[in-house]
Amino acid sequence: MVLLAAMLWGTTGTAQTFAPENANPVVIGAVRLAVGGLALLLFVLVQGKLTLKNWPIRVTLVAALSMAAYQPLFFQAVSTTGVAIGTVVAIGSAPILAGILEWLFRKRLPTKKWWVATVIAITGSLLLFSNTNQGDVNISPFGIILALGAGLSFATYTLVSKQLLQRHSSEVVVAVVFTLSACLLTPILFIYDLTWLMQGNGIGIALHLGLIATAIAYLLFVRGLTGITASSAVTLSLAEPLTAAMLGVFLVGEYLPFLSWLGVGLLFVGLGVLTYTPKKARIKAGMKQVSQ
Repeated sequence: MVLLAAMLWGTTGTAQTFAPENANPVVIGAVRLAVGGLALLLFVLVQGKLTLKNWPIRVTLVAALSMAAYQPLFFQAVSTTGVAIGTVVAIGSAPILAGILEWLFRKRLPTKKWWVATVIAITGSLLLFSNTNQGDVNISPFGIILALGAGLSFATYTLVSKQLLQRHSSEVVVAVVFTLSACLLTPILFIYDLTWLMQGNGIGIALHLGLIATAIAYLLFVRGLTGITASSAVTLSLAEPLTAAMLGVFLVGEYLPFLSWLGVGLLFVGLGVLTYTPKKARIKAGMKQVSQ
């Protein structure tokens, strides 16, 4: 489920290439949360699952703030220091930061398999973007800080969501958190030009990003969190740049040099290492479930 979620997130970059020229990336992020948050809220309301009881206020606010902060931090980082560097630092730092946070707050050290898979996958991400925009690279210290902030925001959101899932269903958790996040980003919608939403492709992009790349994707992601650790979930999310690269090649017609293809291969290997479970371990887990 987490891999499927990451694949849906990977469509956001390609989708934005079809957006109107006057669509600001920061506004696209805010609209994405607004549409996704509203859809998730309506989803749980129709099901009659929404409850306002037993919500730890501090943890819920941290989750909402983390998701709200990720959008402007990531898009501003990409704008400041370039797509390649901004993406690699933000997405590549998230697994390491998630592992550190899990160790600090959960007293749980990541497994050896996680370390191997994470190192391979991050190396793959670096190679994937190694030759992007190589003619004019602008390494901005401020942009790097913003990208690290985006990675920390996503890692924090993942970790605290695990706590919320102990009391509420995955559907209710994402509905409440994303509705609060959308409310926090609402002021952005009054600052920038929104006329692009009146165009056909603008509406289509907003609906795709909000419904598919946000609502459905995060429903899958949070539901997948119930069965794996936060650090593993963030590492599996590295399938996002992998999907984006594949869509860029086969849909948009972009060119990937040899090193980037090598990075694609390493990403596949890293994700495969993390998701592979030996047959003996699967049998043991199955016997444990039967006994319970």
